[in-house]
Amino acid sequence: MKKVKKSFVDRFLNIIEKGGNALPHPGTLFAILSVIVIIISGIGYALGWSVDFVGINRKTMKLEEMVISTKSLVSKEGINYIFTSLVGNFTGFAPLGTVLVAIIGIGIAEKSGMIGVLLKKVALSTPKNLVTVMVIFLGIMSNVASDAGYVILPPLAALIFLSFGRHPIAGLAAAFAGVSGGFSANLLIGTIDPLLGGISTEAARILSPVYEVLPTANWFFMIASTFLIAGLGTLVNNKIVEPRLGKYNGTEKLEFHDVTVEEKKALRVSGVAAVIMMILFIPLYYVLGKNFLGAGLVPIIVLFFAIPGLAFGKSIGTIKNDTDVMDMLTKTFSGMAGYIVLVFFAAQFIAYFNYTNLGTILAVKGADFLQTTGITGIPLVIGFILIVGFLNLFMGSASAKWAILAPVFIPMLMRVGYTPEFTQLAYRIGDSATNIISPLMTYFAMIIVFMQKYDKKASLGTLVSTMLPYSITFLVGWSIFLAIWMNTGIPIGPGVMINYIPGI
Repeated sequence: MKKVKKSFVDRFLNIIEKGGNALPHPGTLFAILSVIVIIISGIGYALGWSVDFVGINRKTMKLEEMVISTKSLVSKEGINYIFTSLVGNFTGFAPLGTVLVAIIGIGIAEKSGMIGVLLKKVALSTPKNLVTVMVIFLGIMSNVASDAGYVILPPLAALIFLSFGRHPIAGLAAAFAGVSGGFSANLLIGTIDPLLGGISTEAARILSPVYEVLPTANWFFMIASTFLIAGLGTLVNNKIVEPRLGKYNGTEKLEFHDVTVEEKKALRVSGVAAVIMMILFIPLYYVLGKNFLGAGLVPIIVLFFAIPGLAFGKSIGTIKNDTDVMDMLTKTFSGMAGYIVLVFFAAQFIAYFNYTNLGTILAVKGADFLQTTGITGIPLVIGFILIVGFLNLFMGSASAKWAILAPVFIPMLMRVGYTPEFTQLAYRIGDSATNIISPLMTYFAMIIVFMQKYDKKASLGTLVSTMLPYSITFLVGWSIFLAIWMNTGIPIGPGVMINYIPGI
């Protein structure tokens, strides 16, 4: 048989995967990285690593002169922090509670059989060539619901692909690319828009005391970006990622047959339960206000899956009593043991990295470097996007990075003729594109565990090599799209132009 010659991209990604998977187990790797951070923090403290800058206090939303120094983890205070924060770092790790609570509803819906039947309906009604773009589009749109998309979509997308006889990891990757790589794109205004806008407003007022950046500042561009990212993600998935994964020969199977009369009836019952639940939520929304869809979103997700799942199970006979429900939940949580172990070590690494201020120092130094290069125009904007994308690998929070970078780059770009809204837009491109390859991204460990369901040997190298084509394509394609938009004269949001005119 003639040996098929692998492309340069395949060989490159294979090297990355082999190199990454040659590293220890992800949990062990995060433990090693924690030790490395401890050592580097001691060196940085001894050498006096620090930065002086004007940043925005995210609590007061006011500009402040700040001095950030490296905090040592080998000092008396640092060692005390290591021991006293160990439990809190783990239990306070934001994705842990979100995932474990949300999995209650998803577990009931899955074990009752409802999700499997729904996926069959999807597989029967969706054209095969539209599955990928549908998954990525749903991932992008899920950003309106904050972090909920990370928990729900990747495992469901894997099952959708499996139901079509396609590689489930390709489905998982497509969903992750949409949710995280397309973080800033959306047809609607999301929770991140007012947050970034507030920071941009304070930074703009360094030069223009009455300037205000509205939550809708980037809306038009982000609407267009939704279709751009969905298209680019589909292209990468179908031409690079899935062909590289090859045929799925794992043990996980999804039986595919026509939906039976009983299943159709059970779906109708679960649909009625979902509608009743949504009707009951309406008065709760008016009573509780925005907090209902903010802090209360995870319980809503639990009920949205659990109640229709219970109705489905009761109708079709998979749930006869409360013992059946508890058995379903026990089996669901037993499958999350690997995630819990991995999160323990990942949480320590991220907490130590944040405590030492190493990410903040790197961000300020990166901003200073770009500011001193002297480049202008489109090269300056592209350079800014690349710097942000690089810093995103080391500093996960979008608002924390922007609080540091906005007071530097918004006035800088205002002086050369760009609006604060446009600078914020460029920032969001760099901040989104590299989320999917950053170990500091809080849901990174969870995606590895989801991947291990279909590939027991999957590790950090597997995930990075799978997601890297999306990341590079998004970064390059989105930047080119922005450069083209800059020459069209089209507003980037309602009443918001790219060019800044002082006094207007």
